[in-house]
Amino acid sequence: MSSYRRLLLIINPKAGVKKKESTLTDIILTFSDHYYETIVCFTEAAGDGTRLVREHMDDSIDRIVCMGGDGTLSEVIAGCRRYSWDKPLGYIPAGSTNDFATSLQLPLTPVEAAERAVKGRPHRHDLGSFNGRHFIYTASCGIFTRASYETSQKVKNVLGHMAYVLEGIKEIPQTHSYHMKVVVDGHVYEDNYIFVSICNTFSLGGVMNFDEKTVDMGDGLFELLLISKPKDISQLRTIINALKEQKYDTPLVTFLQVDQVLVNCAEKPDWSLDGEKAEGQENCEFSVIPGGIQMIY
Repeated sequence: MSSYRRLLLIINPKAGVKKKESTLTDIILTFSDHYYETIVCFTEAAGDGTRLVREHMDDSIDRIVCMGGDGTLSEVIAGCRRYSWDKPLGYIPAGSTNDFATSLQLPLTPVEAAERAVKGRPHRHDLGSFNGRHFIYTASCGIFTRASYETSQKVKNVLGHMAYVLEGIKEIPQTHSYHMKVVVDGHVYEDNYIFVSICNTFSLGGVMNFDEKTVDMGDGLFELLLISKPKDISQLRTIINALKEQKYDTPLVTFLQVDQVLVNCAEKPDWSLDGEKAEGQENCEFSVIPGGIQMIY
């Protein structure tokens, strides 16, 4: 075994659609075929992804691989950043929506993703910092946001990303807007917004998609999307068409590339960071960490 390298596999057993029992064995065999001795750890509660990195990370670990949803990956990345682990990180998507995996064009078959985690090429990706908390692909608030952390895991596992759509539709009749001041490069955008997202992805909740020519996950910039509250059905249609066609030439939708953002909102709305709840604050600060994580795929 002396010729083997050591791999830490962090698994969220509750994430996503239930896999066959043989999957974990097949994954470990895949790692073994590439001369990795696998240490398997399971998360049990929020924050465990970060904790497990801290408890098991040392110089003997050559690779960390996360198996779970985007929220689990975000926790593992937070641990890597906090404890200065900068070797390649692999990802086996097993969540309900897997936005980030979709952006990376990762296979959704666990064994194929495991193969990429040991045979792939390393890539530097930007990270976001939101009030000091790291996230990898989205910080958002408003409509559809609560669905990411309030929909039960059982419903997510059964319905996948459709669960987010259905829960979001429930919100539409009671859609609440937030009066916000959003400061970018000294320019203030002020309005009543029903959705705000600072993201670095091609897909949001399986509901919104962004042009691959616009988004570059390693360019030191995130994308800011602001959607103002429509006053009538006609304006709502305008917003839907703008998002569908990715043509944001409407005063109801603002789309910018940013590296720093300040958001002020007296109502302190809660945010979703990679699908996990973040308590609202009156003043929120965002910044990009260029090349903050090294992913392998």
